[in-house]
Amino acid sequence: MSINEEIQKRRTFAIISHPDAGKTTLTEKLLLYGGAVQLAGSVTARKTQRATTSDWMELEKKRGISISSTVLQFDYNGYRLNLLDTPGHKDFSEDTYRVLTAVDSVVMVIDSAKGIEPQTRKLFEVCRQRGVPIFTFMNKCDRPMKNPLELLDELEQVLGIGAFPVNWPIGNGFEFQGVFDRQTGQLHLFQRTVGGQFRAPVLVGGMHDEIIRGRLDDATFHRTVEELEMLEHAGHDWDDAAVLAEKTTPVFFGSASNNFGVQLLLDGFLKHAPAPKPRVMAGVSISPENPAFSGFIFKIQANMDPKHRDRIAFVRVCSGKFERDMTVHHSRSQKKVRLSSSHKLFGNERETMDEAYPGDVIGLVGHGGFGIGDTLTTDPSILYKEIPRFTPESFSYLHNPNTAKYKQFRQGLDQLLQEGVIQALYLRNSSVKTPLLAAVGPLQFEVVQFRLESEYGAESRLESAPWTVVRWLPTDIKEDELDAISLPTGARLAYDTGKNPVVLFQNEWSANYFSETNKLVPLSALPVQSARE
Repeated sequence: MSINEEIQKRRTFAIISHPDAGKTTLTEKLLLYGGAVQLAGSVTARKTQRATTSDWMELEKKRGISISSTVLQFDYNGYRLNLLDTPGHKDFSEDTYRVLTAVDSVVMVIDSAKGIEPQTRKLFEVCRQRGVPIFTFMNKCDRPMKNPLELLDELEQVLGIGAFPVNWPIGNGFEFQGVFDRQTGQLHLFQRTVGGQFRAPVLVGGMHDEIIRGRLDDATFHRTVEELEMLEHAGHDWDDAAVLAEKTTPVFFGSASNNFGVQLLLDGFLKHAPAPKPRVMAGVSISPENPAFSGFIFKIQANMDPKHRDRIAFVRVCSGKFERDMTVHHSRSQKKVRLSSSHKLFGNERETMDEAYPGDVIGLVGHGGFGIGDTLTTDPSILYKEIPRFTPESFSYLHNPNTAKYKQFRQGLDQLLQEGVIQALYLRNSSVKTPLLAAVGPLQFEVVQFRLESEYGAESRLESAPWTVVRWLPTDIKEDELDAISLPTGARLAYDTGKNPVVLFQNEWSANYFSETNKLVPLSALPVQSARE
């Protein structure tokens, strides 16, 4: 098969949503219908049930939430799918945003009873900025839901995007029985299965088929016919170009927990989602067909396999062909690196991968010098700057209460810092060498503590710090100039891990006051990307 054919087979996408809209459940059901698992797991698994494939971390199983994004690669219907499940909670949004740099399209899951929620809106804006086509799944139609027409209107009013319902719900809440596929004119009536672990049996036929008509009461039948007529006259027309230009979102209705509409979503998505696209780098477009291999690291995860205590770098392949044992240029170190330990990923399971093509996500093990945002390529002129950095809003000291476990504590913290989810700051002129941890949200600290204990056997004690705002100073500022800076009450100077100077403020007012009184010292809210000599 030619490289062009391999590229056209790839579909790399993420699933995004507000917490509890059913994102991880939908991920699990896509695996079930894609033939990647035989039995679908539950997000809140009981002892007798199987846990989900994507939530592999122990804390995820306990809390019933996604904490870390996961890569799941599988083949279905002639396509190679790279599916990335992301955390929905705002405290983990940094991980989610990074994943969105590595995908070509997204499936946005909306709770049909609640409509568009704040985190959904935030993630939608990120997708729009990045030019990522969006497919929408209205989930939980088997519970009392908003009027479907209202939900479409909300998509258009709140998100400012045209909505084309590919299928339409039959019934609402407990009376939800299936969906009408507007493109084929076929009605799909489903039956529930125990715990939604198996594919839902489905009856397919025309709206007026005797056996179908017999399953619908008069009120449901007439209401559905009226709504479908209304859509034909007042709705948007189907337009592939508008979907790829992010002007229209195809909308699918269903219930992930009961498997209603999942197959239609999967097939409809694959039919219309884009194959890997060119990446623009400093104004130059790098096409997937470019013969030079290139990719960038968008995530680093330690201890996915507790038996090996290793760290794995997730690489999105952007151009050319990857081959195991190939030698590439590493942008951070400017050195040649041999990529020998390459893996195909499926949650926390992995198998050796000998080759990969644009769109694929590969896991590279055993490279301590790799960092998030690094480019790997056979053409040193290619350099991707895809990864956004985020300004922390929560600050805490992490103490080691057990001196006998100092080595485990230090090693564990260093590994977790390399993952880039939390940052470490060091106070200037401080006799105490305890790092000040900085994160987008406080839940990150809980994850760090849990992982230090479960993965490294190191206890820790968290002490909250009095600051809520951090700002970066110019990288070329000299030490004597730092000495001369007049700080507001409670503010402190510190350094990030790249030795770049920062100012910590107790609140936004204090940061604004500093800017007014130190007009010759500009502050930046965005983290500095490079390390200072």
